[in-house]
Amino acid sequence: LNIHAICYIDAGTWENWRSDAGSFPASVLGATNGWPGEKWLDIRRVSVLAPIMTARFEMCKNKGFDAVEPDNIDGYTNSTGFPLKASDQITYNEWIATTVHGLGMSVALKNDGDQIATLLRFFDFDINEQCVQYSECAMLKPFVNAGKAVFETEYNGNQVSTTTTSACRQLTTLNFNGIETDLNLDETALQCR
Repeated sequence: LNIHAICYIDAGTWENWRSDAGSFPASVLGATNGWPGEKWLDIRRVSVLAPIMTARFEMCKNKGFDAVEPDNIDGYTNSTGFPLKASDQITYNEWIATTVHGLGMSVALKNDGDQIATLLRFFDFDINEQCVQYSECAMLKPFVNAGKAVFETEYNGNQVSTTTTSACRQLTTLNFNGIETDLNLDETALQCR
């Protein structure tokens, strides 16, 4: 089997339950992102965040992961408490990709669909949630056009459909690797092939 393990890392927000939460100085912690215990990070402060994030990426490598999924790397489109610009996000996201590649792993672009034209060359594949629901699938097509995978998840309330849905048909037509699953991620997912 050709199986690759992907390591989830929150790279754009601070989470108070992580073992390294105390490593983040208060000066880089911004507004809540809406999830309990999470705050946006000031991604303009790459020199402050770099040692913390690099340690996270190294942990992924040391545990045998093949790739990294950095989450919440679209702060510039949110109310973070910092005056982030699109160029700040490009700089931070390129740093993430370069650092992960330097450790010999692949890296996914997640959330920052508006900047795919600039970031496509730095990221190896895309991970997306609910592009069908939010009518955002078309923006991900450059990955497929470049021969790179798109992994997409649609959440289907509290239960998983057992038959092919219109969302699955759309994902298959786009040549995305998709699943439908429940919100708690504890039911068997419907694979869209």
